Amino acid sequence: MKCYRKILRIPWTARSPNQSILQELGMKERQLLKNIKQLKLKYFGHVVRHINLEKLCLEGAVEGRRGRGRPRRRWTQDISDWLGFSVREASILAQDRDGFRSAVWEATSYKDPP
Repeated sequence: MKCYRKILRIPWTARSPNQSILQELGMKERQLLKNIKQLKLKYFGHVVRHINLEKLCLEGAVEGRRGRGRPRRRWTQDISDWLGFSVREASILAQDRDGFRSAVWEATSYKDPP
């Protein structure tokens, strides 16, 4: 909702309900996060099906010691959280396009809480 308010240039201090913002945008429900998830998962499937530089970067490991502090959130952690598989299992599933599409659909087809 914060992104929708920024798009409409509604300040955070304005007390306008979420339903009125969605009506102004012509939407029935929140779809921004769902669209981002779908695009991210589709791109993951595209990358792992081909042999290219992106796939090497995705599967590669960096030598040396890790930095101090909490480890940063990885792109692959989102993929495994959303699909419910490990990255290796998801990349094997991505080889079957129809199976991967159905897994992406299941991962992104949920009703947003109000």
